[in-house]
Amino acid sequence: MDIRTYLEQHAPLVFDGAMGTYFAARRGHSAEIPCEQANLDSPAEILAIHREYLQAGCRAIKTNTFSAGAFLAQGEEERCRAVIEAGCRLALEAAEPYQAFVFADIGPAWHGENLSPARIYERQVDLFLEMGLRHFLAETLPGDEGVEHLAVYLKQRCPDAFLLVSFAVQPDGATRDGHIGQALYSRTAALPQVDGVGFNCVSGPHHLLEYIKRLERSDKPLCVMPNAGYPTVLGRRTVYQGLPDYFARQMARIVQAGAGIVGGCCGTTPAHIAAMVQALRTPLPPIKVRPAAKPQAAAPSPAANSLWDKLEAGRRVIAVELDPPADADIAPFLEGAKAIWQAGADAVTIADCPVGRTRADSSLLACKLKRDLGIEPLPHMTCRDRNLNATKALLLGLSMEGVHNVLLVTGDPIPTADRDEVKSVFNFNSRKLARYVTGLNETVLPTPFRVYGALNLNARNFQMQLKLAQEKEENGVSAFLTQPVLSSQALENLKLARSALKGKILGGIFPVVSYRNACFLNNEVAGIHVCDEILALYQDKNREQGEALAVEISQWAAHEMAPFTDGFYLMTPFRRIALITEIIRLIR
Repeated sequence: MDIRTYLEQHAPLVFDGAMGTYFAARRGHSAEIPCEQANLDSPAEILAIHREYLQAGCRAIKTNTFSAGAFLAQGEEERCRAVIEAGCRLALEAAEPYQAFVFADIGPAWHGENLSPARIYERQVDLFLEMGLRHFLAETLPGDEGVEHLAVYLKQRCPDAFLLVSFAVQPDGATRDGHIGQALYSRTAALPQVDGVGFNCVSGPHHLLEYIKRLERSDKPLCVMPNAGYPTVLGRRTVYQGLPDYFARQMARIVQAGAGIVGGCCGTTPAHIAAMVQALRTPLPPIKVRPAAKPQAAAPSPAANSLWDKLEAGRRVIAVELDPPADADIAPFLEGAKAIWQAGADAVTIADCPVGRTRADSSLLACKLKRDLGIEPLPHMTCRDRNLNATKALLLGLSMEGVHNVLLVTGDPIPTADRDEVKSVFNFNSRKLARYVTGLNETVLPTPFRVYGALNLNARNFQMQLKLAQEKEENGVSAFLTQPVLSSQALENLKLARSALKGKILGGIFPVVSYRNACFLNNEVAGIHVCDEILALYQDKNREQGEALAVEISQWAAHEMAPFTDGFYLMTPFRRIALITEIIRLIR
């Protein structure tokens, strides 16, 4: 029977569970070994697992090829072909006695050294079609990059192919790449070449049930394949302890809420699928998935954002960076911030553990400046030290405290000597984090964050920096703080940035205070370059002469940058507050 006819007459279509986790649990294989390799090394085991799921009652199985795209990305073309060919043969052999549908299983797009994600998708499609498959599942996707290309290419090659696309969202509806699930679902469902859309992995059945109840639906089949609850670690193994009966009850409610295609992801075994099939034998009446709107109090008005309001009004602004304290003595930091504010700064920016060294948390200090002193803060937030959950929690806290500006940076690496004890955590880069914050602005926050990004004017390949900055703008960055202009080349790069970027630009000023300071910046601080002409000016200067020269050069930089910027971003050297306040007075 054609799958479209089946869905019209016999929905829901029940898929199998998770090959990878069941393979590891069933045979005790190391999680470091891709289960896809077993198509070649242990085909009898894979065939047996397919049969167990089919005996449990599913009517569709996935080929054991989820990570085949990773082999392509790594340049292992022959390995990818072998895994896909063997995976297709095993799945087709297992499905034939049951007249079950076989779906080509495709994981997220990979960025290979020599192949684009689009090309990796194309190559997998070609291999699956050569093996006679006509049903495709692109699953566990963190975003929709390449999905439209995949869909168009597949239907051009095989017009009657059936394509399911499934995204991996957390309980709050965001993916690990910062996309909002509703937007991904709507964009993908609108593609005429896509036959069904849904969600799988990451979340358990309860949370996916609650999520699809709120989903604005298309008329295409909705696919839902949750995990068997959430993982826990026992000894050296990661296990899922969600019980089959509970999973089955929740899946029955998911079908009741409108899912036409169901199955299981990580942790779901044949026992979970058998229990689900049994639960679905007695259909439940459909439920209203979007309750009638109730009268609500008016949404709170957005709070004021003095820094952004000035920029929007065309007023030049000055933001000054203060390093957070490395100990518990906050008094010097607060005194410095107060002096800078009184001198006429429009914001105080606070670095987030600069150069990977632990300092007081920039967001907590921002809240204190706002609450205790009424100073407009601009905290930096790195992608290095927090996963997605911690990032969202921090952003919600900042919003509650009235902090609505944030500078997003990827973050300096942890110093080599500390890496055995301190581990980096990178769920995002700055572009993905900007996209995530933009999603929160659209779905959660009454007052949106204004997202700022960094722009390195001293990069050797500045065209690449410009490209990254444009990608940041596409993901929601509204303004840029640049690295300092201490050379004619940096000034020329600033002019290029002004012509290429749409956002506001705050030109960087670093008051170099000595020859030794200039040498340190050139050799030890990434992104800063003091040209030879300026470096020579500091030779044989004492402290007083060095500071006078710092003021003079800072004035020159401000004057030269003014036509191409919307304000200035000053960096405070060695807590020399008096020096910074003097520069503010002169360039205001």
